[in-house]
Amino acid sequence: MTSIEPLSGSSSIIDILDPADDRIAAFRDVRERDLTRSGQFIAEGAVVLDQILASRRFRPVSLLVLRERLDGLSARLSALPAYVPIYRAEREVFDRIAGFPVHRGVMALAEPVLASGEADVEAALEATLESRGNIVVACGLSNHDNMGAIFRNAAAFGAGAVILDERACDPLYRKAIRVSVGTVFTVPFVRWGSAAEIAERLSSMGYECLALTPNAADALRDIRDIRPRALFLGAEGDGLEDSVMSRCRPVRIEMAPGLDSLNVATSAALVLHHLAFPARS
Repeated sequence: MTSIEPLSGSSSIIDILDPADDRIAAFRDVRERDLTRSGQFIAEGAVVLDQILASRRFRPVSLLVLRERLDGLSARLSALPAYVPIYRAEREVFDRIAGFPVHRGVMALAEPVLASGEADVEAALEATLESRGNIVVACGLSNHDNMGAIFRNAAAFGAGAVILDERACDPLYRKAIRVSVGTVFTVPFVRWGSAAEIAERLSSMGYECLALTPNAADALRDIRDIRPRALFLGAEGDGLEDSVMSRCRPVRIEMAPGLDSLNVATSAALVLHHLAFPARS
């Protein structure tokens, strides 16, 4: 028999006793499954849940919560719409559902409200132009850790949007969501065409396109003026194609002899911090 009890202000809490229960099928063996192909995805952790609840573009569908975490999450759960079921499970059942030990004790099934986010991004690009802010362009990135970290950096340093080229990996993949601490839900993003086409489009809008290369004449620390800028980031190893570099202003990050490159997410953090706070750098 399933136990259902009301949660003050919103959803009901439903006890799950059997890992094979069809109601939690979306949470089953999530490490081996990629739900993004169906339009839904799994997000882990209370902080990530906060980002979903703050998002205009995404909404929660259901939650799976470890029984021992429920009291600490009560304020967050009370903010859920009434139509979102909260499934509660003991540790053994929870881990058997997920297929591995889930230390955060909360997983959310979520889905987009807006199909592409194009309208949100267009508005963000216009607002960023007006404020002479910065955006990020991810080109050919295939590593989900780097993708998630770039979104987190974009949020931390006030970048207005993230543009993905046609080859970049999906920021809604479970690992990218986790590394981003959920900022993929609140930083506007959209996928456009090739990196070269994106550079042309942003330049025509009034953005100065920057690309990192160790051979650049301009050092990052010498950029002191404030203007709308788009930071182009390529995959580690391959970097940006010549057709993209030719449309961008090359910039280098100065570093000690013996090494001329950094992890792409680390590089993004350094550049975005400098562009956001040039007087302090």
